[in-house]
Amino acid sequence: MNDSGTDKIDLLIVDDHVMFREGLARSLERDFGLNIVGQCGTSAEALAILRQNSGVSIVLLDMDLRAERGTAFIQVARQAGFQTPVLVVTAGVSDLEAVQLIRNGVAGIFHKEHSTEALCSAIRRVVGGERLLETDYLQSVFRAVAQTEDTLRPGLTSRDRTLLRFILEGLTSKAIGQQLDVSEGTVKASLRQLFDKLGVRTRAQLVKVALENYRDEL
Repeated sequence: MNDSGTDKIDLLIVDDHVMFREGLARSLERDFGLNIVGQCGTSAEALAILRQNSGVSIVLLDMDLRAERGTAFIQVARQAGFQTPVLVVTAGVSDLEAVQLIRNGVAGIFHKEHSTEALCSAIRRVVGGERLLETDYLQSVFRAVAQTEDTLRPGLTSRDRTLLRFILEGLTSKAIGQQLDVSEGTVKASLRQLFDKLGVRTRAQLVKVALENYRDEL
């Protein structure tokens, strides 16, 4: 079943289950003529492979990477400038995670219960420019995506709003602590919780999300 008449597709497999990814790599290379440029189990390893292989056509990404989630890799990869299509190959994701994946621009979400042949077809469709979302698997997600931003966005506490106002004013953690009469460490801990709640990693991203989604609350 080797598609020898077509150009090779260079792909990277990111999955923390070694036996699964090694077996998948052998199957895809042997039976479907795809070229596996690398396989790994963490975001850091995946980013290193992408830096060494600028021609990677697609990333096959598992969502559960033990110490981290696949969404973290997607965010970091985009911040690093990588625009390689990402096909999430998963045993299952929550509705909220699926919405986050769609918003982060994944090329598709593919369930592991399907055959390797079906996966190969999905890979070629994604590389060809299609966006692949299984309607039977993601019906609840589509309903969620159709909801308003106010329904989907996390709610802010009074302390969250206060912190965001100070951040928008450009105050440091130490200065915020002085304003609130708490330690700098307490402010940093509260900011980390706010980062996690809003799905951001830096102050710049926090400001962007605050202005885009919470301006009316500030």
